[in-house]
Amino acid sequence: MKWNPYAAECPTRQLLDRISNKWVVLILGLLVDGPKRFSVLKREIDGISQKMLSQTLRNLEHDGLLTRRAFPTVPVTVEYELTPLGQSLNVAVDPLRKWATGNMTKVFRARERVECRTSE
Repeated sequence: MKWNPYAAECPTRQLLDRISNKWVVLILGLLVDGPKRFSVLKREIDGISQKMLSQTLRNLEHDGLLTRRAFPTVPVTVEYELTPLGQSLNVAVDPLRKWATGNMTKVFRARERVECRTSE
């Protein structure tokens, strides 16, 4: 089957929407070096709520991008790890993360120029 993301009903649109989410990009970046526990992800991603982290991890697992492993401890320890499919996605989004951090100064300057023009 040939997928066409420009077609309104193509399911690739849902996938593109999901993987372009900022939380997905950040989670992938943290899991690239190996499995991490939920609590570590929550601590390292400043500003993400527990609910949003849980929902995002669930969606990534559903799409086959990561695996969830629970250990029978008290309380239960849960660990997440990228699948080969998730690793291949990270290869695609890692340059985007790097581009954003490397170009923020230029973006701020551009915003300031536009704001100065619109305030005149």
